[in-house]
Amino acid sequence: MDRTLIISIVFLMGCQTKSQRELAAEDAAKQLYTPQAEFPMEIVPIQKTYVEWQQRLSRLEFSVLRNAGTERAFSGDLWDHKGDGIYCCRGCGLALFDSKTKYVSGTGWPSFYKPIKVNYIEEETDYKLGYARTEVHCARCEGHLGHVFRDGPEPTGLRYCMNSVSLDFVNRGKNYNFTLE
Repeated sequence: MDRTLIISIVFLMGCQTKSQRELAAEDAAKQLYTPQAEFPMEIVPIQKTYVEWQQRLSRLEFSVLRNAGTERAFSGDLWDHKGDGIYCCRGCGLALFDSKTKYVSGTGWPSFYKPIKVNYIEEETDYKLGYARTEVHCARCEGHLGHVFRDGPEPTGLRYCMNSVSLDFVNRGKNYNFTLE
């Protein structure tokens, strides 16, 4: 499959409603053959204009991913999701968290104790609530994902508290190419 077709599939996934996006992801996964999901060490950043992001994302996705908003607790589709697979950035498709590192934190947001690769996320301290919090965003598209706290389980002691709307889920074994833009 050539790169143009792959990019077209991913672009269409970003322009459709959630259920259509999930179907498109599954269709794309069936067309792409990758014996094992490869997670490259280096991330090539992608840049889009404000308008391009608005066209690609829903209003809530844009609010969270591009303006560091937060969805209401217990309102997202992934906070209690129990599938086996990979959680990737809804903005650019980068694989971020493995379901094997997801746990029930009781917060109402999907929580993980470690990312797939530490360089796939970036952290920055924010003071939006009057105290220091560590914001987490995607290293490829700079989309806001949530925050990380130091009250998680072993082995890391970290709680990556992510917004469901910032993530997409791909079932393990779907042979999805996570390096697409």
